[in-house]
Amino acid sequence: MSTLSLAPAFSPAAAPARTRSTVRLTRRGRLVVFLTSLFLVLGVAFMLAGGAVGTGSSGEPIPTEVVTVAPGDTLWDIASDVAADGDVRAAMNEIERLNALESTGLAAGQKLRVPVVSD
Repeated sequence: MSTLSLAPAFSPAAAPARTRSTVRLTRRGRLVVFLTSLFLVLGVAFMLAGGAVGTGSSGEPIPTEVVTVAPGDTLWDIASDVAADGDVRAAMNEIERLNALESTGLAAGQKLRVPVVSD
């Protein structure tokens, strides 16, 4: 003959003792987990952001000519010579963009690509 006893599902007195996990992460282990997660997130981010942003057709190239900077020349002087519509600042910006200039300082003998003046 067997006996069946009923006990409440949860009772503070009857709660099982919590045992410690057998897996412990050391400081180096936590660092490895963190860096692995970081690289995984960065890899996914680069894959998602790596889509092409260009167009399917090539653009029309800007006709340019090469000008050698003479001693005493400034970017303003060169831009004023090639500014077709009189907008010297726009010509300066275009020259800076064509030559990937970081500043407006020029050196004598430097070669610059400038837009061709169309009359």
